[in-house]
Amino acid sequence: AAFVSPYKKDREFVRSKFKKDEFIEVYVKCPVEVCEKRDPKGMYKKARQGLIKEYTGVSAPYEEPENPDLIIDTTKLSIEESVKIIYNYLKNKGWF
Repeated sequence: AAFVSPYKKDREFVRSKFKKDEFIEVYVKCPVEVCEKRDPKGMYKKARQGLIKEYTGVSAPYEEPENPDLIIDTTKLSIEESVKIIYNYLKNKGWF
């Protein structure tokens, strides 16, 4: 499952509920400015206008992961490249 997980303590809590080989933290890295440019629903604009409270990266903090298992930098990778990296990572770890 994929979740927006802005807080380190929450990510650590969830990780603690799984065995080491049962949990993978994937950091989909993208600066908030790029997220805003890619936002098809206008959520960032609404957050900046104060219409959405506690919006991650705008009115609520985001704590960048310190040691994720995998980093996908969407400013450098296409969707296809990103999927391939994740697929190969999972395959190499024996998930399928």
